[in-house]
Amino acid sequence: MLDKVLIANRGEIALRVLRACRELGIATVAVHSTADENAMHVRLADESVCIGPPPSAHSYLNIPAIVSACEITGAEAVHPGYGFLAENARFADILDEHGITFIGPSGEHIRTMGDKIEAKRTAMELGIPVVPGSDGAVDTVAEAHKVAEDMGYPVLIKASAGGGGRGMKLAASADEIDDAYNTARTESQAAFGDDAVYIEKYLGQPRHIEVQVLADGQGHAVHLAERDCSLQRRHQKVWEEALSPALNADQRAEIGGIVATAIAKLGYRGVGTVEFLYENGEFYFIEMNTRLQVEHPVTEMITGIDLVQEQIRVASGLPLNLTQDDISFAGHAIECRINAEDPETFTPSPGRVEAVHVPGGLGVRIDSAIYAGYSIPPYYDSLIGKLIVFGKTRNECLMRLRRALGEYVIEGVSTTIPLFQRLLAEPAIMDGRYDIHWLEKYLEDN
Repeated sequence: MLDKVLIANRGEIALRVLRACRELGIATVAVHSTADENAMHVRLADESVCIGPPPSAHSYLNIPAIVSACEITGAEAVHPGYGFLAENARFADILDEHGITFIGPSGEHIRTMGDKIEAKRTAMELGIPVVPGSDGAVDTVAEAHKVAEDMGYPVLIKASAGGGGRGMKLAASADEIDDAYNTARTESQAAFGDDAVYIEKYLGQPRHIEVQVLADGQGHAVHLAERDCSLQRRHQKVWEEALSPALNADQRAEIGGIVATAIAKLGYRGVGTVEFLYENGEFYFIEMNTRLQVEHPVTEMITGIDLVQEQIRVASGLPLNLTQDDISFAGHAIECRINAEDPETFTPSPGRVEAVHVPGGLGVRIDSAIYAGYSIPPYYDSLIGKLIVFGKTRNECLMRLRRALGEYVIEGVSTTIPLFQRLLAEPAIMDGRYDIHWLEKYLEDN
């Protein structure tokens, strides 16, 4: 087992990793920008190192500074959390060159799955069902027209190196192809430094279903069921739940088994999430995230498995101590992402937190690093916490969520808590009848 881990992140995920390390008896090193010197994970870590000024490029994305922090403190491993350097293949390679363990997959696997075209090709080779689309990058507008005509409209033009909806454009007809293609390439170049795009069939009312996997890099892998992440705004997840209201046990076992078998065959190490669009009983692969997900707590709640501790164990070289038969799925869990944003306009709301009262009681979990007197800096993502609730049934879970939201108080900044209270009044939410377009339409109409 590893002895000392440097946590190359901030906020609630840094605190989440710190807690897992502490329970395993592992010493922790926090890194931070000057804006985060009073952050909770910095206060609680065994050691801390300042790695630069507030801008991420000069701190949390500063690879030389992070490697230096490892060398100064003697940290033998780095946990990247999510975001920042979590899916940076070069970072994983550099750590390996310095004899530092990256708590995640190999740089090779990050690189493969980070390129959407290569990821889709690899998924097909591994027997994972994929969305119909172009065979690789589409290099010209003329080629885009031909692919779209052969496939049938509407189509999505997507950045090969993309994510989060950037570099993704819808073309409903041939008249829209030119603008969509050129805009997608321009956005992709600006966001990712790569203008390669590909085309996929646009599905009308799909759900976003993702399968959580855990593998040891030694040919063993298991799945931990799925999460339904269909409630999204601008392609960013807002609310996640497990298990999905749309799947039954047979569908769950089938797609989970396909994914686990594929990931084992790949030789993958660590946790990963294979994401699908799901429509009319069919699954279509869209991407794989080679890291811990923001929404991982809902999986932990229904399985009782600490995913961060499992990451650390397999990164230490230990084989999986779980088989698929050891894993069961009980109850229902929902996570709401609490952002420091205006709940109507979604404008970021950084500033001083004057007071905090978090909900409690059976089946309620809060993953957050804020406290009364903490100043939310304006330089980073607006996520300030996650409210996760668990119930024996989905209905019990929803009732508990309503109660917990009513108890949750954050004063001094605006938050998205009122949005979730509004959503719980909607029959489609209560009944689980929503798709990836539902929330956008709801916000437009309300």
